[in-house]
Amino acid sequence: MMHDTHSKLIGYLLWLFGFTGAHRFYYGKPVTGTLWFFTFGLLGIGWLIDLFLIPGMDRSADHRYTGGPVNYSLTWILLTFLGLFGVHRMYMGKWISGIIYLLTGGLFLLGYLYDFWTLNSQVSERNREWARTGYYQV
Repeated sequence: MMHDTHSKLIGYLLWLFGFTGAHRFYYGKPVTGTLWFFTFGLLGIGWLIDLFLIPGMDRSADHRYTGGPVNYSLTWILLTFLGLFGVHRMYMGKWISGIIYLLTGGLFLLGYLYDFWTLNSQVSERNREWARTGYYQV
C-alpha cells in the first residue's frame, strides 16, 4: 500500500530555493541536491526543469519511503530551520542525539549535513519500526 509520505506543496515551496538543492534533498536525491547546491541548480537550467519534474519526484518518494507517525514534511521543516538544535531528532524520538546536537551545534555542523543526506531513510526506519512493533518509542 502506497502512502503519501511527501507533499507536493512542500516540494514546490522548497523549489523556490531550488538553486540550493533543497527540494532534491527533500525528495531523497542527495547526490543531485549537492550538485544543485554547488552549481546553483545547474546554473538555473536544472532548477527550471525541476518545476516540471516535482510531481514525478513526489510519486517516487511516496513509493520509496514508509509512511507512519513520523511526518516527513514536518521533520524536514524542523531539520531545515531548527536542525542545529536537534529538534528534528527529538521529534523522531532520538532524544540522546537530539540533546547532543543541541549542545554542539548539530555536532559541529557535520551531523546537520549528514541528516540532509539521510533524513528520509531515518524517518522511514522509524516508521517501519513502529509498524513492526505496533509501538512507537518516544
